[in-house]
Amino acid sequence: MAEQIGVGAVLSDIHGVLPALEAVLAEPEVVAADRIVVTGDIAAGPQPVQVLDRLSALGERLVLLRGNADREMVAHARGEPAAVPDPVVPWAAAQLRPEQVDLLAGLPYPVTLQLAGFGPTLFCHGTPRDDDEVVLVDTRIEHWTGVFADLPEDVRTVVCGHTHMPFLRLVDRRLVVNPGSVGMPYGRAGAHWALLCDGAVSLRRSLFDVEAAIAAVVAGSTYPDRSEWADYYLRSRASDVEAITAFGPRDGRQEPSR
Repeated sequence: MAEQIGVGAVLSDIHGVLPALEAVLAEPEVVAADRIVVTGDIAAGPQPVQVLDRLSALGERLVLLRGNADREMVAHARGEPAAVPDPVVPWAAAQLRPEQVDLLAGLPYPVTLQLAGFGPTLFCHGTPRDDDEVVLVDTRIEHWTGVFADLPEDVRTVVCGHTHMPFLRLVDRRLVVNPGSVGMPYGRAGAHWALLCDGAVSLRRSLFDVEAAIAAVVAGSTYPDRSEWADYYLRSRASDVEAITAFGPRDGRQEPSR
């Protein structure tokens, strides 16, 4: 029987932002958590090496899984074809040490853990079937039905990431959790994460000095556009309305109803 975990802290979409990650790791509930699960897109940002080193120091409490940007970084680092619209991805890939590339290349997907009060809980990035698939808080039930078609019946909780917006909703009796983004939040500034404990989910936001964090990113990175990048993402200049409008066409909402 799989080990049962008491308390899980869930982080997603860190995107290589060390100050935001440090703000979350300093939270007492995260310090005390039995597992810290990171649901992908870990290092594609201005401080990729530092973020991976910081996470690796957490030891056996850490559970990492693959996001689309992690997969794309590996392809770039290994000289494989990868069409990526975000210029920070190939830059970040070029910064990684060989063992860090191997780490990202070996990340599992998806991951199921036994959580006290939840039972078998599936962690993914986009959806259980695709690390780049989009699901949103207002995605149609018909689309969710396809997304969950191959899940075992006893998996009643699914934790995803990818869209950088936190939400909590039921989908035909399954609980779906998106913790939001640590390093690239849409909607409001702060490092977003979630705590799963005794069958209850708490969506959290760790506040930090944004000005100091931007300065730390600029000082701690050589990414050419790091100043503009940090200003845009750490201040959360993209609203949730803008993000949902941009992501919406990708979640099947324009498909004809059956």
